[in-house]
Amino acid sequence: MELTELIPTFGNTLYTIGAFVVALSIIVAVHEYGHYIVGRWCGIRAEVFSVGFGPVLWSRTDKRGTQWQIAALPFGGFVKFLGDAGAASDKASDAYDAMDEETRRHTMHGAPLWARMLTVAAGPVFNFILSIVVFGAIIMATGVASDPLTVGDLRPAPGLQGQLQPGDEILAVEGEPTPPVAEFRDFIDTLPVQPELDFTIRRDGQEMTVSVPYPYPGAVVGVTPGSAASEAGIQEGDVITAVDGEPIVAFEDLRTAVGESDGGEMVMTVWRDGETFEASLTPKRMDLPLADGGFETRWLIGVNGGMIFEPMTETPGLGQSLLYGVNQTVFIVKSSVSGLYHMAVGAISSCNLRGPIGIAQTSGEAASQGIETFIWFIAVLSTAVGFLNLFPIPVLDGGHLVFHVYEAAIGRPPSDRALRVLMSVGLFMLLSLMAFALSNDLFCP
Repeated sequence: MELTELIPTFGNTLYTIGAFVVALSIIVAVHEYGHYIVGRWCGIRAEVFSVGFGPVLWSRTDKRGTQWQIAALPFGGFVKFLGDAGAASDKASDAYDAMDEETRRHTMHGAPLWARMLTVAAGPVFNFILSIVVFGAIIMATGVASDPLTVGDLRPAPGLQGQLQPGDEILAVEGEPTPPVAEFRDFIDTLPVQPELDFTIRRDGQEMTVSVPYPYPGAVVGVTPGSAASEAGIQEGDVITAVDGEPIVAFEDLRTAVGESDGGEMVMTVWRDGETFEASLTPKRMDLPLADGGFETRWLIGVNGGMIFEPMTETPGLGQSLLYGVNQTVFIVKSSVSGLYHMAVGAISSCNLRGPIGIAQTSGEAASQGIETFIWFIAVLSTAVGFLNLFPIPVLDGGHLVFHVYEAAIGRPPSDRALRVLMSVGLFMLLSLMAFALSNDLFCP
C-alpha cells in the first residue's frame, strides 16, 4: 500500500481523536469546575485545577494560589485540594497532622461533612447542568413549531418543486381540516398512503388546492453517528425513494422494509439534489429504550424522518426551554439505568456498553455532521459522565458520597486503612469496567 492511500484514513483518525479530546475536555472541565467552585464557596482551598494528567503543558497561578493547568494526557482531570496527597483526594497524613485547626478547616478532609458532600456532589451536578443548558439552548435556537401549521423552509424532495411555498398555511389535507401541529403526524397516519395528497392552503390571502407528495416520505432529516446509513454515505437531506427496487412512498414503508430485512444487505435508491444513486448497507440490530423503561430490539439503519417542509417556528420561553433540557437529561439517565439493568439480567446485549474507542468514533461522526450535532453529543455525553460518576464505586464521586453517608450515620469516617483498601477495590472495579467496555469496542459488531 502506498503512503498516499493511507492519508485519508490517517486524517480521519486524527479528526476522530481531535473531536473526542475536545468533547471530553469540555465535559471534564465543567465537572472539575463544579468541584472547585462549590469547594471554594464552602471554604475549601484548591491547590491545583487540572484538565488532563501527566506532564504539564501550560499553567498559571491565580491570586488565590490555585494552579490552573493543562496536562499532556487529555483523558480526565482533577482538582487537588489543600491536604490532598494526590488527584484521588486521599489524605496527605503527615502534612494534614502538622496543620493547625484553622488551616485544616480549609482542607477537604477537615471541612464539615456538609461541605465535603456538597463539593463531591457538585461535579456530577454540573455535568447535568451543562446538559440541561445545552439542550435548552438548542431548542431555543431552533424553535418549536407554531400553530397554525405554516410552511417554513422546504426540504429538497422529488416532485415538490412549485407545489408548496414558504408562508403557505395548511388548512386541510384530503379535505380534512388540519389539526394543531402537535397532532399533525397522527392525523396524516389516518390518511391513505399514496404518492400525492391534496393540500388546501392559504397563500397571499387566497385559498387553493395543490397536489403535494406524501408529507412524510423517505426523507432523511438526521443520520445517527456510527450507524449503517452513516457508513454507507447517506446524508441529511437525502430522500430514500426505493429499497431493493420497491418504491418507498412513506417513511413507515422504509421502517417496515428495514425491520423485515432480518439484518440482510439492502440496496437503497437515494435521491440527492436532483440526482439518483444506489447505496448498499446492512441494518444493525439495536436495543432501543421505551418510554415505560423497557427495551425493544429492532433492525435499524440509523436515519430519522420528517416532513417535506419545516414548519414555521416560534422561540420558546426560557422556562419551557429549560424544562425541555431537564426532560432530555432525565430521559438519558432513566434509559441508562434501564439499559444497565436489562444488560445485567441478560435481556439485551452487553454490546450496548461502549468504551473509549466507540465514544471517540461517535465523537468524530457527530463533529462531521455539523456543530449543532456535535454540541448535542457533548450534552448527551456530559449526562453519561455525570451519571457514571454517581456509581457507588470508591474512587468515583458516588463512592466518596457513600463514605460521607457512612460517616453521617456512624459518627466517624472509615479508617484510613479501610479507605485505602476500598479505594484499591474501587480502582480495580473501574479498570475492569473500562476493560470490558473496550473489549466491546473491539469485538462487538
